[in-house]
Amino acid sequence: MGNLRIECKAFNELKLEELYELIALRLEVFVVEQNCPFQDLDFKDQKAMHFLGYNEENKLMAYTRLFDENVYYPNHLSIGRVVASQDGRGKGYGREIFGKSIDKIQELYGNKPIKIGAQAYLEHFYESFSFKSINEDYIEDGIPHKLMVKI
Repeated sequence: MGNLRIECKAFNELKLEELYELIALRLEVFVVEQNCPFQDLDFKDQKAMHFLGYNEENKLMAYTRLFDENVYYPNHLSIGRVVASQDGRGKGYGREIFGKSIDKIQELYGNKPIKIGAQAYLEHFYESFSFKSINEDYIEDGIPHKLMVKI
């Protein structure tokens, strides 16, 4: 494991530098690396808890957004914008941030079902955390996705 230093903050608790860094990471991976122009700023950041994972050099290496039930999906908590920096690939940062995100979302909002919209190629990654696919693939922003649930 990468041993990230984790911080969890509401939108209004983020410093400008932290907000800039998390947006830069999301754009680096979701827009530039995946060559997918899409509207990342969806006005849900204000409703999310931001889960930030920093390495020893205090660089943001991994990130997720955590949502209470009924914010993203009816009757489900949700974890979104799961991302690990290219610089940190192969160091376990993605696995670490996602596993800790599950623990944190249940600590914040209770042990309730979690639903995610996962990129289809990562289905096995999410299955390793006991998520199960509940539908056929769908296309979002030109990329195949699956709805997955952890009960």
